[in-house]
Amino acid sequence: MNQNLNHKKIKPIILCGGSGTRLWPNSKNHQAKQFIDFGNWTLFGKTLKRIKSPIFDQPIISTNKKYLKQVKYYLRKNKITKYKIVLEPVKRNTAPAILSIALIKDIPKDQSLMFFSSDHLIEKMNVFNKAINKNKFNLTNQNIFIFGIKPTSPSSEYGYFITKKIKKNINKVTKFIEKPKEAKAKQIIKKKGYWNSGMFFIRKDSIINNFKKYQPAIYRNCFNAVKKAKLKANTYYLNKTSFAKTKAKSFDYAILEKTKQINAIKLDIPWSDLGSWKEILKMYDKNKNKYVKKKNIHYRPWGRYTNLFKGREFLIKELFVKSKGILSLQKHHHRAEHWLVTQGNPKITLNKNSFIKKPNEHIFIPLKSIHRIQNPGKKPVKIMEAQLGSILKETDIIRYKDVYGRVK
Repeated sequence: MNQNLNHKKIKPIILCGGSGTRLWPNSKNHQAKQFIDFGNWTLFGKTLKRIKSPIFDQPIISTNKKYLKQVKYYLRKNKITKYKIVLEPVKRNTAPAILSIALIKDIPKDQSLMFFSSDHLIEKMNVFNKAINKNKFNLTNQNIFIFGIKPTSPSSEYGYFITKKIKKNINKVTKFIEKPKEAKAKQIIKKKGYWNSGMFFIRKDSIINNFKKYQPAIYRNCFNAVKKAKLKANTYYLNKTSFAKTKAKSFDYAILEKTKQINAIKLDIPWSDLGSWKEILKMYDKNKNKYVKKKNIHYRPWGRYTNLFKGREFLIKELFVKSKGILSLQKHHHRAEHWLVTQGNPKITLNKNSFIKKPNEHIFIPLKSIHRIQNPGKKPVKIMEAQLGSILKETDIIRYKDVYGRVK
């Protein structure tokens, strides 16, 4: 009886093998995005809390040897004692990872599987879970459901898709658009396009059938990797020789671009993959009141800055530049910076170029580049800043010009 009840539940699968190198272009000692402490929470920790809903069965986590200790640490921290881990011996992207999980024998053939990324920020989980449960009985041994998020802006950081309603509650995906430019994104949104979140809802037998049809070589090598796998302490150690033979392919390229049986679950909820410092700064700006402390507010002749959060090799600040305020023309030896304008129209100097920026625009300040912020307007300018580097102190400022006489 318990097995039947569990079989009716959705099995959550967490893909936790990504390295997150995009956030750390100058660091060899970078953290994977899912394990970054953003202020007593991590994206992986939030993902584990997400799967504690009663609609979900015991989880399976796909990861690699490098992250195994961290995965087990967060499982203990979240008091998840019943789970399985599938350990990838080499990195081969998401297609082999997804198939290897589906090939585990003790998962029933028609089991519904919900594939989560370990590094997404999702709010309104009750809405999300309701949508999953509602579509559980629409899964077949061939189709795939993907999750679309209603865009909040014409972002070029996400892929999009277009749908066509074929039944009362079924929206068929008719077209994918990979990370368009802003102008193109605006057109897609007008056509009611949705962000492609990269999450999948699918039955075990559908995964196997699709790989047999479209990627027989990957199927054959993954089948052998799972067949020869060793199970030790809740962890499947995939056979390295067989798994290494598989081609590195994403699930999107391996399967989604081939099959015509893709349906969409469309959601209007706050979501981000926090895949860039612009998105991370937006998140801190939205929640900055949780981080502000009076002792971390520092006043300067041009206005003030507030230290919001100090992480490992990064520091988040908010800059407040008063009308006609001008920061010194400066550079840093040990840090790069990302800026996100949240209010006003600052004039930015970056090396030999000067330009005006608007709210929601992002600026990257590379290591050792000469830069300055000015506020030529009547209203204050606000900028969220992420400093990245080994030394994140005010002493790492080399001033060239300063209207307040601070050049030594």
